[in-house]
Parts: sequence; C-alpha cells; structure tokens
Amino acid sequence: MTTYMRDKPSMLGSRASKFLLSALILIHLLPTQLLAQRSKSPWQTLTGSAPLIIARGGFSGLLPDSSVDAYSIVSQTSVSDAVLWCDVQLTKDGVGICFPDVKMMNASSIQDAYPKRKNSYLVNGVPTQDWFTIDFTLKDLKSVFLIRGILSRSDAFDNNQYAISTVQDIAMELKPKSFWLNVQHDAFYAQHNLSISKFLLSLPKTVTINYLSSPEVTFLRSIGGRFGKAGPKFVFRFLEKDDVEVSTNQTYGTLLGNLTFIKTFASGVLVPKSYIWPLEDQYLSPHTSFVQDAHKAGLEVYASGFANDFDMAYNYSFDPLAEYLSFMDNGDFSVDGFLSDFPLTASSAVDCFSHLGSNASTQVDFLVISKNGASGDYPGCTDLAYSKAIKDGADIIDCSVQMSLDGIPFCLNSVDLGESTNIVQSPFRNRSATVPEIAPLGGLYSFSLTWSEIQTLRPAITNPYNRDFNLFRNPKERSSGKLVSLSDFLNLAKNSTSLAGVLISVENAAYLREKQGLDVVKAVLDTLTKAGYSNATTTTKKVMIQSTNSSVLVDFKKQSRYETVYQVEETIRDILDSAIQDIKKFADAVVVRKNSVFPVSESFTTGQTNLVERLQRFQLPVYVELFRNEFVSQPWDFLSDATVEINSHVTGAGINGTITEFPLTAARYKRNKCLTRKDLPPYMSPVQPAGLLSIMSPTSLPPAEAPNPVFTDADVTEPPLPPVIAKAPTSSPGPLSTDEKAPNGQPRVTLSLLLSAFAMVLASLLLL
Repeated sequence: MTTYMRDKPSMLGSRASKFLLSALILIHLLPTQLLAQRSKSPWQTLTGSAPLIIARGGFSGLLPDSSVDAYSIVSQTSVSDAVLWCDVQLTKDGVGICFPDVKMMNASSIQDAYPKRKNSYLVNGVPTQDWFTIDFTLKDLKSVFLIRGILSRSDAFDNNQYAISTVQDIAMELKPKSFWLNVQHDAFYAQHNLSISKFLLSLPKTVTINYLSSPEVTFLRSIGGRFGKAGPKFVFRFLEKDDVEVSTNQTYGTLLGNLTFIKTFASGVLVPKSYIWPLEDQYLSPHTSFVQDAHKAGLEVYASGFANDFDMAYNYSFDPLAEYLSFMDNGDFSVDGFLSDFPLTASSAVDCFSHLGSNASTQVDFLVISKNGASGDYPGCTDLAYSKAIKDGADIIDCSVQMSLDGIPFCLNSVDLGESTNIVQSPFRNRSATVPEIAPLGGLYSFSLTWSEIQTLRPAITNPYNRDFNLFRNPKERSSGKLVSLSDFLNLAKNSTSLAGVLISVENAAYLREKQGLDVVKAVLDTLTKAGYSNATTTTKKVMIQSTNSSVLVDFKKQSRYETVYQVEETIRDILDSAIQDIKKFADAVVVRKNSVFPVSESFTTGQTNLVERLQRFQLPVYVELFRNEFVSQPWDFLSDATVEINSHVTGAGINGTITEFPLTAARYKRNKCLTRKDLPPYMSPVQPAGLLSIMSPTSLPPAEAPNPVFTDADVTEPPLPPVIAKAPTSSPGPLSTDEKAPNGQPRVTLSLLLSAFAMVLASLLLL
C-alpha cells in the first residue's frame, strides 16, 4: 500500500505519500493478518450468514466519499469481508469513475476548477443545473479533487487533494475482497450516447465485480445474461416509494408488490431503511413484513441509509448501534446487509453486540454512573429518568441535591429551577433573585419555593444541541415524569436488585448555610439514615458523596463513612503530586472532564494526558464526564459513535467509570463480546489520540491553543464550611397580584425583575 501511494500520486494528489495507513487510521492497528471472527449465533438472514457490511464510498462518514483513503481504511477498521461500494459515473470519454452522483458540485472542487462549465440536463425527467460528469473527460478531472458531500461532516480533509479514481484503479490497486458497483443513471447516460453496459463489459478480467445494483429494471434485465456464470450478484435498488422507475414508468411502491417479478432478474434488493421500519414524526412505527416477504421470494434484503450523523428515530436515543441492532437482532428478521457510511460501527454492531441477550455477562469492569438518571431520554432527575437508568443497566444512579425553602432535599440538575422546569410559565415566576455566589444573572432558585410548590412544576428535558444543531431529545416525553425528593430517590435505589449504589452530588453548601439557613450536609446525612443507608443490615448499596468543594467532602468525612468523590470542574492537563496527596485526605475517587483525558481543539483530539494514570497511581479511581450519544458531542476522532468514545476512554485511557446521560450505551458496552478475545478486532480497538491530525493538510490543522492548566494545591484548599446562620423567618412569597400598586399607582414590578423574568422565558424556550 505504501509503495502504491508513492508510485501513483495521481490517485491521491500531491500529498498522498504522507498517508501511510499506520498513521492515518485512527485505530491502534493490529497485525493485518488478523481476521475478525463473525458471530456464531443463528441469523435470520436468507442464507443464515451474518449481515454483510457494505462501505458506501469507503469510510465516507470520515473522509471524502470515494477517495482512495476512504476506501483504504475500510479493511483496517471493519470486518474482514466488508464490501467496497462504488457509485459508477461515466466521463465524457466513457471512462467509469467512482463518484457519489452524476452531479459533481456537492462532493468535489469542480466549481473552482471549471467555474463556467455549469450545465442543465433532464435527470429522470427533472430539469437539473449542476456540473455533470458527462461534460468532462478523465483528463479534465485530474484537476478536480474530492471534498465532503455532507455539511454536517468535517471539512478538515477537503484540502487533501484527493483525486477522482476510476473503477479500474480502485479494483486493481486496492484489490478489495468484495466490490459492489452501483449504476444509478444508466438511462441518463444512454440519452447522451454513453453506455454503462459497454464500460462494464469492457473491464479486464482482473477486475472482479461481486455485486451490481441499479434502480433501473431495464438495465438489470438487459445486462443480466451478459456476464456469464462468473458474473456478479444482481441487486435491484428501490428508491422512495413515490419515485417513478424510469423504464417501467411505475412507482417503486407499485413494484414493491411484485417481488416475484424482481426475482426474475435479481438475487437481492436494496431498500431505504424506512421500507422496513417506517417512521411517524421521527418515531418508529411497527416494522413491516418486507424482509420476510422478500426472503419468501428468495431475495436477499440490503438496507440503505445508515450513517452515524444522520437523523434517526428518537427511539434509538442517538445511538447508531441501537439502530443497526433493530434491523438484525429483533427476534423476527434480519436484513442481509447494511449500506453504511460508517462501516466500523456496522462491523461492531454485527460482530460484537448482536445476540447478546439480556443476561450476557460483563466483560469489562468499570462503573456506569448516570447523570440525572437517563436524562437523554426523559427530563433529568425524574422518576422516569431514574427508572430507565436502572432498567438500562446503570451501576450507580445519581442525585444532584437541591434544597427547598422548607428544607426538603430533592433531586434536580441545577439549583436554578428555570433550567429544567416550567417555572417561568408558573405563578412563581416573580420569585427571581440575583445571587452572585451562584451566578451573575438572576435565577429562580429552589430555596425560594417550598417542596410542595416545587412539586407543582412540570419538569423539562434538556436539549443541549437544539440551538446550534437542531437536535431534540424525545419530544413526546419532554415534560414527562415527576420530580423526586432525596428520600424517594433513595427508596427507589434501595428497592432495585441491580444497582450497586447511589451518588449524591452536593453544591452551594456554604451559601445555603450562611445566607439561607439551610444545612444541606445534615439534610443529606439525616435522609440517608432514615432511608436505612447507614445500617449495613438494611442495605448493602454503596453511597458516594460528590462535590467540587473540598470543604463539603471534609465535612462528610467527619460525620460519616460514606465514599467521597472530588470533582475537578476545570479542564486540566496535569495535577501536582502534592495536590493529589491533599485530595487523598478527604476523597476516595476523582471526577474529571473528558477533555482532561483527551485534549481537543476544534473537535479533534490533540493527544492524551497521563492524568488518569497519575491519579490511579495514588489509588484514586477516576470517573469521567460527560458522555452523551449525540454525535456532535464527540470529537471527530470517535467517528460520531458514542461506543467508540466509551471504548477509547475505558480500554484506551483505563478510566474507572463513565458518567453518562445515556446509561444504556455504556452498560451495553460492558457486555461487548469482542472484549473476550485475545486479539481485539480493529473496530473494537481504541482510537489513536491525534491520529486524524496526521492525515490532515497543514492548511487545515487546528490552531495551536494555550495548554490547559496544571491543578495545584491552591486549587484544592478551601476554608471549612461556615456554621449555619439562621435566616430571619419570612412568609413564603405568593404569586404577585396583578392589582398590587406601588405608591405612584404603577404595578409593583421592578426593572430588574422584568429583565430576569425575560431571561428566564428565553431559557425556557430553549428547553422546549
């Protein structure tokens, strides 16, 4: 491969010789002779074999579609029999190239190379303006380079000058074990006196075509008998049901009802995944019988449209593995193959996570700690979020303790009720206050309402990526569930047979003692005692107390024997030994941020710190937060796959626990059957930190940033918690009367209150 890349610069552009696979691949590569062992569990595919992994344009979810590097890394990151997919287009001189579409503007630099050669043609009867492959010879295209075709993906590789490759180049130089050619527009080329059939039949015998697909009936019927016995498998590609097939003038929805006819010229069908699992309002409807019907007709079923960074059903909680599993491990059917932009994820789904069953044993030891319960699926800190976290396999569920006006400790992700409830639409919206010790702006704080008042509020699911990326979590349940007191939380956990324990987070203790007369430490300890957690004969559940304040943990240590966890809020690159020794005096474990393990610049990892190793050397377990499933929450290095990110932190960095809003993803990873193998398959090896920077053009490298700080003794040391200062008794403020007048006859509402309420309304809208 290295020799090829040096000898064929036209294939890769001027910088191709840099891209050795051992450097460019983000995976810690294993010996190339390693063959991934496929699952031996029974499959409900037509042949009984595991589903095929088809890499659309190579690893096109990471690198430009149809680039040589995108094709090359498939064999290094996927199952050994993964298929390379090439969308065949014809040039003006009849040469077949691998390019995602007959239109070129979206995935190449054609507009820059030939700004005046835009054209207009009828494509399947639709007038279309663009730059078309039929207007350029192969020689013309030597100055055109491949770029990302989907805007949600990184443009950092657009300057790599990836050349457009011919079909023969890919087949001869990469020698794929299996090669799939897709012919999307045979009729269009025929209208312009170009023949796909002629091109395919003229390919030398050294080019092996294993699969040939097309959405055009006439093309497949006419070419079917011309390859002889050694020809490819023919696959009819269904487009959307309302689209019209050009040669029969029937909709694909109509053709769907005549699978026996399809069987006369094809051995399989390729369908959009919605043919199998329809969606309604982005939620799954019951699956159709399409796979079973096609299998009865003797047709293999390949499903298309799989990508980690595409919209998927809310049911999957932004987890691409969950989506793959629903198409092959549902108890009713399995598709025969996946057409995917992310073949690594598809490979791990098939080989590592299929047929696990609910009783699969744990293969790796680390704690799955929830963040406000399963707060990616339900409003955080509600009964529903906690119940789902337990069901999903969390080892530890957490409660961020807040205090009500009447001293009741309860669970909520923030002391500001406006962040996760509907308080700004409630009668209590007038209770805004500015508390500099907590936040510079006004808020509607828990200690301004009694617990009975708080219980009347509706919780709101958090949507951290709605503003920038228009990603919303489980809209149907955005206000479901009820808030729970610490007492109810502890009872729920105690009654669970699967939980190892609970984590209770305590913040703002000093302010609450000094300014509100509330002792959150005492409230937590008293509630734990009443719930039976201080008595080993009542429950064996582990209790962990977490805080960013050393003074809080020191206070708990003095009064109890519960485990204490120190949270480092800042992103740091290292920590002094003396600081670790100080932490050891009051904490049994440490929580750090993900970026403190893998530093990130412009969404690319830039390396790996030794922070985890250093803390563990002092016998301090390290838990890392915050893990989310949304692909935009992860650096590009983790391939838009939450499981890849977890694997890199657990297997790669050796952390002791994940703090996650989606416990199911981490809990499933613990049962990953690939982790039992002596040699990990490449799709279950941790990423190489900063690996993607090595294949990036220097002009695209993220700018150097100032290094993160080193955590010192001064960052740890705090004065002890102040004593509780009783607050002067006041009546609980009620809703503001609209008739109440100030002496000047105007309603008694201050400007600051209006501004604060306005800010709260804005915050509330962002939660919707």
